[in-house]
Amino acid sequence: MNFLRGVMGGPSAGPQPSGAETIQKLCDRVASSTLLDDRRDAVRALKSLSKKYRLEVGIHAMEHLIHVLQTDRSDSEIIGYALDTLYNVISNDLEEEEQEENLPKQVDDLGSQFTEIFIKQQENVTLLLTLVEEFDFHVRWPGVKLLTSLLKQQGPQVQQIILVSPMGVSRLMDLLADSREVIRNDGVLLLQQLTKSNAAIQKIVAFENAFERLLDIITEEGNSDGGIVVEDCLLLLQNLLKNNNSNQNFFKEGSYIQRMKPWFEVGDDNCGWSAQKVTNLHLMLQLVRVLVSPTNPPGATSSCQKAMFHCGLLQQLCTILMATGVPADILTETINTVSEVIRGCQMNQDYFASVNAPSNPPRPAIVVLLMSMVNERQPFVLRCAVLYCFQCFLYKNQKGQGEIVSTLLPSTIDGNSVSAGQLLCGGLFSTDSLSNWCAAVALAHALQENATLKEQLLRVQLATSIGNPPVSLLQQCTNILSQGSKVQTRVGLLMLLCTWLSNCSIAVTHFLHNPANVPFLTGQIAENLGEEEQLVQGLCALLLGISIYYNDNSLENYRKEKLKQLIEKRIGRENFIEKLGFISKHELYSRAAQKPQPSFSSPDHMMFDHEFTKLVKELEGVISKAIYKSSEEDKKEEEVKKTLEQHDNIVTHYKKVIREQDQELEELKQRINTLTSQNEQLQATVTQQVSQIQQHKDQYNLLKVQLGKDTQHHNSHSDTFQMNGIQTEEVSKLKEELEEWKNKHELLQGQLREKDSVIEKLKSSQLEIGTTEQSSQTGKSGGLEHNNELQKELEMLRSQIQLQSAEISKLQMENQKLQVMNTTADPVLGDSSTRAANNSELEGRLEQEIKELKSEVKALSEEKESLKQHLDSSSSTVAILQDEKSKLQQEVAESKKEQDDLLVLLADQDQKLSALKIKLKDLGVPVEDEDDIESGDQGDEDEDGDEEEQD
Repeated sequence: MNFLRGVMGGPSAGPQPSGAETIQKLCDRVASSTLLDDRRDAVRALKSLSKKYRLEVGIHAMEHLIHVLQTDRSDSEIIGYALDTLYNVISNDLEEEEQEENLPKQVDDLGSQFTEIFIKQQENVTLLLTLVEEFDFHVRWPGVKLLTSLLKQQGPQVQQIILVSPMGVSRLMDLLADSREVIRNDGVLLLQQLTKSNAAIQKIVAFENAFERLLDIITEEGNSDGGIVVEDCLLLLQNLLKNNNSNQNFFKEGSYIQRMKPWFEVGDDNCGWSAQKVTNLHLMLQLVRVLVSPTNPPGATSSCQKAMFHCGLLQQLCTILMATGVPADILTETINTVSEVIRGCQMNQDYFASVNAPSNPPRPAIVVLLMSMVNERQPFVLRCAVLYCFQCFLYKNQKGQGEIVSTLLPSTIDGNSVSAGQLLCGGLFSTDSLSNWCAAVALAHALQENATLKEQLLRVQLATSIGNPPVSLLQQCTNILSQGSKVQTRVGLLMLLCTWLSNCSIAVTHFLHNPANVPFLTGQIAENLGEEEQLVQGLCALLLGISIYYNDNSLENYRKEKLKQLIEKRIGRENFIEKLGFISKHELYSRAAQKPQPSFSSPDHMMFDHEFTKLVKELEGVISKAIYKSSEEDKKEEEVKKTLEQHDNIVTHYKKVIREQDQELEELKQRINTLTSQNEQLQATVTQQVSQIQQHKDQYNLLKVQLGKDTQHHNSHSDTFQMNGIQTEEVSKLKEELEEWKNKHELLQGQLREKDSVIEKLKSSQLEIGTTEQSSQTGKSGGLEHNNELQKELEMLRSQIQLQSAEISKLQMENQKLQVMNTTADPVLGDSSTRAANNSELEGRLEQEIKELKSEVKALSEEKESLKQHLDSSSSTVAILQDEKSKLQQEVAESKKEQDDLLVLLADQDQKLSALKIKLKDLGVPVEDEDDIESGDQGDEDEDGDEEEQD
């Protein structure tokens, strides 16, 4: 109670109740009042006190407010007051003027404590999700704010409750589709809190079409020119995509990368960028980087990089990169974004190499960026960004590495223009230590994992001063090292030399050829210097170890064994290994090893490069082993290397032989295929020729048989005469049968005409059918009779047509027999030539008559089909008439039913009137009957008529 008195002030002199008492009374009123208005007023009063007396309202009223949410769902006003009160109690986002200065710091933790109380019962969160579904503004908006506050206070616990709740996340996704911007915007803030560090919820939200809705909102709000709503949507998109490979793949597959291109269309007028636009564009660039981050799986990053190139997003970013008037922080972030979009993607790297700055004359974008990197007046973060861009351009890009190194070679140097190589050399030997370090690291990346370029860089010669001979780049680097410059400069040069000499024996030989280099390194390692110099000592030990490990023993004075003996005498092996370990133990080394992007809080911390840390990790162990190896082990190792080389040579020789044999096998397979195809073609031609020969043999045998039968035909001359006589009799019979069929055909045509007249009569009778019920019945009976008659006649016609078709088939068979008999007759005999001619004429007539019969049968079948159609139409008209009749009968039945109902009603009314009249008469009220009233009315009419006559 002392604490409450301190919060609310001392007791007042009057009888006015304190805040705690008032809150207790209001809580009792909420709990005990039966009227909804009383409860509503009490909850409204609690809401007004909840900001000032947050602790008291939270302790006493929370349970009652939750009960109100459960029981008074029908009244949106009291629900809104209860939600607002709970929000004021749980939320820590109070305005400064509303906070009391004398409140202890413990009050700041009240929100999380009250949240823990609220979510202890999971049903409360489920109830809140149900309330958020309500469309009423006074319920939905405070519900969204309260749920957001719960997530801020106890995020993981509330996330888990929502995740296990049925359709919990899907309900909240509907907030993005709300037409009221206040609810939609607060829904975005709610989803921000909901998706923090929870991959399962992030996936559900993404598959609930969140990307489409958020991108639509960003477009509606004006992309980068939009307000804080765009910022909130971008933050939510980052939550969904960052470190979530599934959502990143879904975003790419859904073609949403293409919709990001309009974000970066900033226009030519870049003056007067608002703070909100800078923030929005900064978040948009970060979102692009999330999709192509080096920490993502390589396959996913590569596919996103290609999509960004094909949709024009990379081109748009390069336009911003070369534009004027862009704020410095946006330019820096754009450089970082372009860096990661092109990193390791050959297509994007080639495009970036072709980009030119809008200057006169045009210069490559790489050259312009390198100018900024070696310029000490540029901001530090911008120089780091340019270095990262250059590193990403050269990452796994041997073509780009060759182009950079070629600008340093004597044959390709152009004195009229500034090249990338000249800028790197200028930065390498400038007075600014940061430029020295950046240029050394950039040049080391140009040599990364490329032994050919390491050898070519040995040809680079530098003119140090007028009158002196040129010095090689390698020698100039060692000269600057020996002059004792700043630590940052020496670290950069040592990293360059270590990268240059690693895995390149020729570069090691050139380095050892200078007699001052080895004494300098041993002297640096052997000295006991301060902590700042320990890093230089470690790098010198690494360089000397590389000179031993990659030494090919071509220099007699600097063979591996002699260098080891030198280390043993002047430094000591243990001391050497200890100094070598200074590198990996350094704090800045561990920072640089975390990610590829160089991020340093200040220029003094810029010491290590990410790729160099990989080299140290790779070489530290092998150098330690190489130092402890004896000469015999080295000899054995050399012998093993020689044997391995011989083995490799043998393997390569056999591989070459196998490749040649494979080529020969392929050629032989092709020849076999061509030969098999030719063989198949020849076999086909052979089979054709065999079949033709067989046909010729058959024809020859037939001719022989015919020649053998000529004599037999000559002897059987009399028999042929008899056969021809038989043919003439059969022809006459056929003629008679044809005449009979013609007569039958005429009869059938007459019958069809009669049927047509019947159909016409039926149509006319159907047209004369009236709308009355009697006419419809007569029409129905007549139509049915005609229908039956027509069906009978159709059956008769069908049977006749079948008989005709059978007789026609018989005639065709007889005709074929006659043809066979004609062919058997001897065509050579001169006496029977006239009869053969007559037979042919008869056959022609028979065929013509048969064709005519077929055409007549076809005509009959067509007439039959038309008759069927007429019957169908008549049956449809009959069906229509039957429908009309049924409708009329139904209407008559309904009208009769209505009349009966009216009669019943009238009878009831008469009974009621008579009953009322009897009651009135019993009460003594004079009541006239209807008959009296009618007689009275008639008497009045008579009197009026008499008066008119008198007048």
